[in-house]
Amino acid sequence: MSNYSYLANAHPGYIEQLYRQFSESPDSVDESWRDFFLGFDYASEKPGDNLPTVSSGEIDWSHVRKELSVFALIKAYRLRGHVASNIDPIQEFEDPDANIELSDFDLGEGDLDTPFRAAHHLFMPEGSTLRQIVANLDRIYLGSIGFETDHIFHRAKRRWLRERIEKHHPEEAYGLSLDDKRHILETLNDAVGFEDFLKIKFPAQKRFGLEGGEAAIVALDTIISEAARDGVDEVVIGMAHRGRLNVLANIMGKSYESIFQEFEGVIPDNIKGDGDVKYHMGYSSLIDTRVSKPVNVKLAPNPSHLEAVGPVVEGFARAKADVLYGNDYDKIVPILVHGDAAVAGQGVVFETAQMSGLEGYTTGGTIHVIINNQIGFTTDYEDARTSIYASGVATVIEAPVFHVNGDDPEAVYYVSKLAMEYRNEFNSDVFIDMLCYRKNGHNEGDDPGYTQPGMYERVKRHPDVRQVYTDRLVSRHDVEAKMAKEMAKKFKTQLQTVYTKVKNSDLPYSYQPPEKAWTALNRDHWQGKYFAESPETGVPIDQIKAILKHLTTLPEGFEPVAKVNRLYTGYEQSVNNDQLDWALGELSAYATLLMAGHEVRMSGQDVRRGTFSHRHAVLKSQDGESIYNRLDGLSEKQGKMRIYNSLLSEYAVLGFEYGYSTASPDNLVIWEAQFGDFANGAMTIFDQFISSGESKWGRMTGLTVLLPHGYEGQGPEHSSARLERFLQLCAEYNMIVTNVTMPANMFHLLRRQLTWNFRKPLIVMSPKSGLRNEMAVSSVEDFGPGTRFRELIDDTAEKDASGVKRVLLCSGKVYFDLAKQKTADDRKDVAIVRLEQLFPLPIEQLQQLHDRYKNAEFVWVQEESRNAGAWSYISEQFLYNERLGLELKLPYVGRPATASPATGYKPIHVKEQKDLVAKAFAQ
Repeated sequence: MSNYSYLANAHPGYIEQLYRQFSESPDSVDESWRDFFLGFDYASEKPGDNLPTVSSGEIDWSHVRKELSVFALIKAYRLRGHVASNIDPIQEFEDPDANIELSDFDLGEGDLDTPFRAAHHLFMPEGSTLRQIVANLDRIYLGSIGFETDHIFHRAKRRWLRERIEKHHPEEAYGLSLDDKRHILETLNDAVGFEDFLKIKFPAQKRFGLEGGEAAIVALDTIISEAARDGVDEVVIGMAHRGRLNVLANIMGKSYESIFQEFEGVIPDNIKGDGDVKYHMGYSSLIDTRVSKPVNVKLAPNPSHLEAVGPVVEGFARAKADVLYGNDYDKIVPILVHGDAAVAGQGVVFETAQMSGLEGYTTGGTIHVIINNQIGFTTDYEDARTSIYASGVATVIEAPVFHVNGDDPEAVYYVSKLAMEYRNEFNSDVFIDMLCYRKNGHNEGDDPGYTQPGMYERVKRHPDVRQVYTDRLVSRHDVEAKMAKEMAKKFKTQLQTVYTKVKNSDLPYSYQPPEKAWTALNRDHWQGKYFAESPETGVPIDQIKAILKHLTTLPEGFEPVAKVNRLYTGYEQSVNNDQLDWALGELSAYATLLMAGHEVRMSGQDVRRGTFSHRHAVLKSQDGESIYNRLDGLSEKQGKMRIYNSLLSEYAVLGFEYGYSTASPDNLVIWEAQFGDFANGAMTIFDQFISSGESKWGRMTGLTVLLPHGYEGQGPEHSSARLERFLQLCAEYNMIVTNVTMPANMFHLLRRQLTWNFRKPLIVMSPKSGLRNEMAVSSVEDFGPGTRFRELIDDTAEKDASGVKRVLLCSGKVYFDLAKQKTADDRKDVAIVRLEQLFPLPIEQLQQLHDRYKNAEFVWVQEESRNAGAWSYISEQFLYNERLGLELKLPYVGRPATASPATGYKPIHVKEQKDLVAKAFAQ
């Protein structure tokens, strides 16, 4: 309540009663009211002094009530003035009543020429009349900008904004110089002229033009220039389709020739993969700004999934801040350009916004620019959201919103400068909601007249923003009409000749150190030879022993919770027995990478402890006052272990980690799902970015995803990580899919991610019960020199392969059930072989396996349902894989096809598991 919003319509009699109470005993009223009365300047030293009086000497309570009413009026303008402001160029938006009439506050015409001390709160002289106060309020709050800021809880932020909005609000034209105005007009010339030219040259092609919202180019140009003025070195932009080509040309400096070639369908030389449409592609450039400081500007590639690029941009920006700028968030700024329907309707926007202030995900504030066309494809805004504004999510994170008329580029320029200043002052998000219109349909082939006939009749008659602004400048004598026409003509002439040789080169760009690391990697890895066998990833035994000692020793003076002491006793026994469990194997992998100078970032729900309490990478003391990261203190020059418990989000968090992983190839980036099936909520990122980003955009990533998987009778939601879905995404060596059973193999798998001279996404079906399975242990020697990740683990118990009559091929946890049964039945005629890597299949190793067991029947065994797991993929590979060359039909052993991933009843699960194991060994 500290923002005084309670005053907006408070009854004067109630306020008078509170003030009387405050006068007698200041501490007897609520703190928020006490602050108000103390700051109201009625008293110089103590309550009750210097107040207006009547002839008898008593306080003139009628005037006090009027003063309070005037202050309530001021508060109402601050709180709700934005809904009455002139922010809609086509008058489509029907805003609610602002309730800022004088009569709403027991004020009237007779009070207009009365001076009120309340003017002091509007940074006006105390003797200002109500007429002057209202005129000033109208000028500030009812113009082309609607300031929505009173939802911000932090007083320092509110006061900072209030000073700039009220105290320093320019009297005329937002305080812009003549040079500023001409620059705005030139920017609009570029933006409008570019759209006009594309419309003439390529009338039948989709371009998702910016017509109607060209002032967005003014906003981006201003934000980037102001960022440079504030010392920013890099800007990262994420946006969907509309206006993207205009941004590429007029913000990023991509040559018109390159853009026109894409319209002509010219295929780039040396293309790898499948490519993508022109309005999905990313771009990087080093652009000059008005302050003569070049800035690295990157436009992230993105699919048609609109707001999905948001968390990707945030992750990329955070990685750059961590790796390149020493966590100085004032050196890199993310900008997210939204459509109004998308920002209001897409849940990932909310998830991403909730990251903005979290330790593991903050990027020092994002500037959000909403190109508010007031329509989504064919959907009116009344059907697209419940909130008054498309920017409703801003109130959740207490971000200021500047609603601005897209036909007033000076106002757009002003709020863009203000947004950048606020962002760098508080390292917080800020929203610019630019109301405009969409000149054409959703794409240029669509006729919006079918669904919005009235709106588009107004749009047809509406002049473009360049014409509107030119007329305004001429009417104010800021520029001559002749000069304005010459500027437009000059740009049109340039575009007419650009088809041949004008502006035929892109802006120069020099690679930053992390980008140079990407260019040094092998990009010609689309061949199976690179996956025939993993590189050696073992480390010296002495190093492993030293790491194990560090991991199993608590620092002096650190008192953990009691259970951790018991945990460390178990660690000591594991090391002494040379039976390292999953936690020690996994943490040892991170430790070796850190000691080699790499950095490791890991996030997900509860990853510090681990969902199944196995990892305990970060410990809390018994008193809860201190924490200990077990991967710190390994060596003096080690990399950083950044491990964060995430917010309860999969979609945005995975997108963030994908973006983080693309910033540098030298770091291991991991996302772990709390349960593997939680990946369902993030499939857009898997489908559109992780599995296809390299093919579409040439973007490699080494992102590692851990998905706990395995049937332990925990019900349908916590059994299957949907292995089949990831295998369906696999082709052209685009990513790695594994189902690992042994700690040492996990150790090598993680190390392999940074050992290869290329990067691939890694999907790991990670264990649950296997974290503590007595059979899932490894010897220290399994981590030593000469060892590597094993894509296939043969049955070493059967030395004489000629006696084997059946080979059970399997993957993951079911191996342990099969192995126990084999031992119990003493079945020497059966060999159990684990496929630890399912994609790419280890073809040569499978051929060798087939040759070894040439007298045996091969059977595929899985615990997942027949329509799930790896069965469909494996059966097709053995029948039709030309490189495998076996054309071997595998019998299937497992659960029948089911609609649900697993049963919800433990007794049924146990019976199913027992039956499938029995069937695997049946004669």
